[in-house]
Amino acid sequence: MPEFIFTDQNFKDEVLNYKGVVLVDFGAEYCPGCKIITPIMENLTKEYQNKIKIGKMDIAENPKTTAEYGVMSIPVLIIFKEGKIVKQMMGVRPKLKIKEMIDAVLSK
Repeated sequence: MPEFIFTDQNFKDEVLNYKGVVLVDFGAEYCPGCKIITPIMENLTKEYQNKIKIGKMDIAENPKTTAEYGVMSIPVLIIFKEGKIVKQMMGVRPKLKIKEMIDAVLSK
């Protein structure tokens, strides 16, 4: 289970107004690629605890935020820092690639 569940209602407070780094995993229950990435994200949530906020957003249940960020295909990982997009990655990627993306943001 992801550390945070992001919704249209809490996105501003939990992501945009957060003082730090947030990784949002945009996906959906019906998405096979999203099912593949879920255990990777759960593992990274433990690994990066207290360093980065990691959470999931279901695009089917949250159309407003999904449209706002132009999410057309899933899974999409978007990293926000101080409320601004700093990195994003589309499609299923190995854990190492996702870690590289996170580490690049955290090292700045």
